[in-house]
Amino acid sequence: MDKRSFLKNVGLMGLAAPLSFAHLEQVVAAVQHLDPADLAGDEAFWRKIRGDYDLKPDYINLENGYYCFLPRQTMEHLIQHMRDVNYEGSHYMRTVQWENKKRVANKVAEIVGCTAEEVAITRNTTESLDLIIGGLDWKAGDEAVMAEQDYGAMLNHFKFIERRFGVVNRLVSVPNHPKNDEEIVELYASAITDKTRLLMVCHMVNITGQILPVRKIADMAHARGVEVMVDGAHAFSHINFQMKDLDCDYYGTSLHKWLSAPLGSGMLYVKKEKIDNVWPLFAERDLEPNDMRRLNHIGTHPVHTDLAILNAIEYQNTIGLDRKEARLRFLQHYWTSRLRDLPRVIVNTPADMSRHAGIGNVGIEGIEPSDLAETLMNDYRIFTVAINRPGVRGLRITPNIYTTTEELDTFVEAIKELSG
Repeated sequence: MDKRSFLKNVGLMGLAAPLSFAHLEQVVAAVQHLDPADLAGDEAFWRKIRGDYDLKPDYINLENGYYCFLPRQTMEHLIQHMRDVNYEGSHYMRTVQWENKKRVANKVAEIVGCTAEEVAITRNTTESLDLIIGGLDWKAGDEAVMAEQDYGAMLNHFKFIERRFGVVNRLVSVPNHPKNDEEIVELYASAITDKTRLLMVCHMVNITGQILPVRKIADMAHARGVEVMVDGAHAFSHINFQMKDLDCDYYGTSLHKWLSAPLGSGMLYVKKEKIDNVWPLFAERDLEPNDMRRLNHIGTHPVHTDLAILNAIEYQNTIGLDRKEARLRFLQHYWTSRLRDLPRVIVNTPADMSRHAGIGNVGIEGIEPSDLAETLMNDYRIFTVAINRPGVRGLRITPNIYTTTEELDTFVEAIKELSG
């Protein structure tokens, strides 16, 4: 193999590292005959997966929603990529970094069935969606629709656009327990006028875990000439979907969440024909029409992170996204089903299994979310995050595939004790 071929394939070098995926492949091979739903509650199998993670013993971590840290194999590959790039230095950067980055974009695109030409590798969801919010050619009087429950960083950028260009922001409030999809669709439809240009919607609401009917919302908005931007921070590599199923115009996510890629890795999807509608944040040379590279000119950056995304995808593919999704749904239902009917306990996530996956939110009447989170950590050694937002007051609970039912039993008993 010549030097250039070696460098071009550096993204796969981790396969030869001391911690390969061979053991994981053997573990998964033994359960290939099982339906993902049947495997979801097989604690013996998931304990073997748990063995791939270095877990801090000081507390039970039920706050994976911020960052799903890496399994040991991906971490070792990341370190090896850092060594390899550091060893090659400028030669790597001036020869094959962009070829490898496109290979990464290809693999990320495969997960959701789009093309690499519609994908940019970014640092996180905020960067991805703010590129769109800040890049559209806004005019005074234009309107944008969003929800009070959307992520704060994007809401803040819309406020900035409001001040800078005179855009009118119209907010709706998503109910925690909708009667049906139509209630949600009508909620967004009621905020649209003939001046609306963009509608932002969460694929999975980050503070409650509710999955919203994105395709129905997109169809409604498109019929009225409105573009749709989706916050997919918590849906990508959490639930199995294809971009064509959503038919949105823009989609942003963080790969360091449910894909368990290294911190500072994200993805922006833009429909091919929409790329030229967005002004780049950083100027790029003249390119062919609708070339995604014009939105991703970020200069020198840690390319080893890009390479480790490939290893994170390999880890997920070895387990299987359907198995992973089934496990996350099982864990959420495991604890919420035991708390929903208790006095003083408020579960802010829909009970309908089709409206949630692994994320849930729970509060206790009369206890501030911040106080509840502090008590759980100090008295029960359970780490969570307090949420105090419009219509949502409680703790966001985000187990990961390594979480055990015994750990969730501890959490459930703690909530029962604290609720009296």
